[in-house]
Amino acid sequence: MDPDEIEIDFYPFLVVYKSGRVQRFGRTSRKSAGTDATTGVASKDVLIDAATGLAARLFLPKGVSGSQKQPVLVYAHGDGFVSESAFSPRYTGYVNALVAAAGVVAVSVEYRLAPEHPIPAAYDDVLAALCWAAASCVPGGPEPWLAEHGDSTRIFVAGSSSGGNLAHNVVMRAGKEG
Repeated sequence: MDPDEIEIDFYPFLVVYKSGRVQRFGRTSRKSAGTDATTGVASKDVLIDAATGLAARLFLPKGVSGSQKQPVLVYAHGDGFVSESAFSPRYTGYVNALVAAAGVVAVSVEYRLAPEHPIPAAYDDVLAALCWAAASCVPGGPEPWLAEHGDSTRIFVAGSSSGGNLAHNVVMRAGKEG
């Protein structure tokens, strides 16, 4: 077997070789969490599930004081289920601007990518992040930012492109499963 023989050509996103090697194109760098100089939005990274590696970037709008409760947005990034990241400059910038404009606390989900983690892994990850966010929006919840500032009665799920598909299907699944 030629290790450079292509099994799946999904350009411009990725190529999967017969050897199992995956080559991603246009992979972006990771933007560090912190306070955005322009908007004042603070962000930090959290590990939701060590077993699967599920993580998220949390965003807190500027000027939220004390135990002031804000709506919570669980956000799934786009790019065909196979590329991009909640930690990329592109999606960090987008969610940062969204949080500043809407005054929400955001949970931007770093879901597992295909083909290494076939569907439904991404759906399972976004659902787990939604459940985690809801469980965190209570006094003493596992995430202090959400426990102090997240309003469990106002949780929304959204995404762009494939992330929009994830958001729709996760909400339908959550409604069905309870």
